[in-house]
Amino acid sequence: MLYTIIGEDRPGTLAARLEARPPHLARLQALQDEGRLILAGPFPAIDSPDPGPAGFSGSLIVAEFASLEDAEAWADADPYIAAGVYARVTIKPFKKVLPA
Repeated sequence: MLYTIIGEDRPGTLAARLEARPPHLARLQALQDEGRLILAGPFPAIDSPDPGPAGFSGSLIVAEFASLEDAEAWADADPYIAAGVYARVTIKPFKKVLPA
């Protein structure tokens, strides 16, 4: 089943986010290599594709996991969690309708 993982950044964590980004992306690449990643990306903190020092307010991941518990375990092991970037992570089942 598909699940959304929404991470909300703590204020002032851009430096920690940038430092933890390579291992974060490596985990996403592994999901993509397994054919389980639908989409992933950050939320710019301002209305710009390159927010510069304004940074990001969080991230969205939509990926396939065997269960909610598996999605939670995967999210709990994210480098952004270990680096203290995320203040909160919300995981919900997701049903893709479009595009078909």
